[in-house]
Amino acid sequence: MQSTGIVVRPFRDTDLPGAAAALTDVHATDGYPVEGVARPADWLRSDDVLASWVAEAGGRIVGHVAVMRPCGEGAVTLWLEQSAADGQHIEQHIGVLARLFVVRDARRRAVGEQLVRTAMGYGLSHGRRLVLDVMVKDQAAIRLYERLGWSRTGRTTHHFGAGQSIEAICYAAPGDGGFATPQSPDVATRSAEY
Repeated sequence: MQSTGIVVRPFRDTDLPGAAAALTDVHATDGYPVEGVARPADWLRSDDVLASWVAEAGGRIVGHVAVMRPCGEGAVTLWLEQSAADGQHIEQHIGVLARLFVVRDARRRAVGEQLVRTAMGYGLSHGRRLVLDVMVKDQAAIRLYERLGWSRTGRTTHHFGAGQSIEAICYAAPGDGGFATPQSPDVATRSAEY
């Protein structure tokens, strides 16, 4: 995907230094992420990453997003509880949108939107309903997800560090990716809406 001089492409191992530098910059600016900055390579290349992408501008990594395997996240638990009625929402059909970040000087250029839409396309094409949690402090990210049609599914508490925690809002991606939503169990009448 490309627009405004930004290229979104799959993450390559050679992107690790640039992505780690971008992550460190974002953390210094926004306090995101709340963990993982001490060892950015491990955080970015976790064994739970199913797929990841970078946004590149002029040869520089300016953003990143990943789709992860579910690992007990509150957003996954909420989605499973809310969609249990049809019996089809089993964990292997869920992906967690995670590790989304964009450096400050690349913002207001739809970089975050391009990254999220790329991850959403992956979810649909791989039969995975995407869910996520976002800390309440990250209002720009909340506005992005809501503008793209993500549905709030509830709240959770994100625990990190030495007993620290922060409240987070959980979302599910629009479109059913082959699965009914908790609000509308009729799969045949649903369509991907992004």
